[in-house]
Amino acid sequence: MFARTKRLTLRPGWPEEAPELAQAIAHESVAMKLARVPWPYHQDHAADWLARPRTATSTEFVIVSHEHGHGIVGGIGLHEEENGLFNLGYWLTPDAWGRGYATEAGRAVLHMARHALGLKRLTSGHFVDNPASGQVLHKLGFREIGRAPLFCLARGREVASVKMERDLSEDDRGADMCLAA
Repeated sequence: MFARTKRLTLRPGWPEEAPELAQAIAHESVAMKLARVPWPYHQDHAADWLARPRTATSTEFVIVSHEHGHGIVGGIGLHEEENGLFNLGYWLTPDAWGRGYATEAGRAVLHMARHALGLKRLTSGHFVDNPASGQVLHKLGFREIGRAPLFCLARGREVASVKMERDLSEDDRGADMCLAA
């Protein structure tokens, strides 16, 4: 699947993009905000992620900005959890922070989750020391459902986190994008 918004394209990453992906994500300030990203992050990590098999309905995307020379500025995706629910995760390179890209990409993925995948509910969350991510999730309609420690691979320990969820039966008329399978 692909999605295009006013300023972004969400698409699968390609193996030859490993150097660009690694350059975008390999910032300590990014890795420490994510649960499953190692630190330090190397090009081999990016190559391994890009080489994973994907299907026509895979929902793991690189975020490409039309304003940044069509370069990779982040990643976003839905990951199926052990309980059968899908979790929304995302990251942006520091140069792209504060521009609304996470919210814009998140709206596109919520639209896909509801209309292309038929999902009824999503989970997400953020580390307590990353309130900016919490603000993005609130803008996307997520609500807090609890707090619990979550292991952070980059930090090598559990970190206080906020658990959130989003009911996809709520109206999303604000979604304005093109989807393609």
